[in-house]
Amino acid sequence: MTQVLSIAGSDSCGGAGLQADLKTFAAFGVDGATVVTAVTAQNTAGVRAIETMSAVMVQAQMDAVFEELAIDAVKLGMLANADIVATVAQQLERRRPPFVVLDPVLLATSGAQLLEAAAVDLVRTRLLPLADCLTPNLAEAAALLDTSQATDEAEMARQGQALLLLGPRSVLMKGGHAALPEAVDLLVTAHGTQRFAAPWVVTTRLHGTGCMLAAGIAAGLAKACPLHKAIDRSRRHLRQVLIQRARG
Repeated sequence: MTQVLSIAGSDSCGGAGLQADLKTFAAFGVDGATVVTAVTAQNTAGVRAIETMSAVMVQAQMDAVFEELAIDAVKLGMLANADIVATVAQQLERRRPPFVVLDPVLLATSGAQLLEAAAVDLVRTRLLPLADCLTPNLAEAAALLDTSQATDEAEMARQGQALLLLGPRSVLMKGGHAALPEAVDLLVTAHGTQRFAAPWVVTTRLHGTGCMLAAGIAAGLAKACPLHKAIDRSRRHLRQVLIQRARG
């Protein structure tokens, strides 16, 4: 069976992080393995506490997974600190999984910091060059580029191109936080920019959406789906989840 590894934090209420990834993997028909980087006490109202794993424990988990399983894709989420970022980068350089999808989790939706500021530069230099697809929201893209947040599609495309120069094979600029007429994401690659758009789903229940989108893309790539189709399928899945949430 197709195997996808999620390296991320645990969400006690199951709406984001590892739990959201595993639910998404199951929905896409792939088997999920996990490496826990941190345990969070959180719900949709906010993050109450974070207990970070040691880098030694993260490496031990990765060793155990890669020694036992043939991993078809890796999805990276919350990495918490510089030691974990460095350990994950070193392991990925050694293991060379077929695909890496990097969701650069910096802040929770509630505003809680999920990656130490000192680790951001290490993400730029060590992890971005290993990513087949980088999936930043607008705030994350701005932080990685040390610039202001994009407010329109033209600036989203420019920032995507700037991020591409830092090493990832592709960048999916997520426009969910922009005041746009539609929900727009832009896929930026060396071959150009592809636009994905759909009507907005009106709901305040957005917890974990970035995790689910990246997990769906990783699952699609693991099943040998072309990137643009993996993105389209993951967006469609996420839209159906949001519609169900909106209905209560």
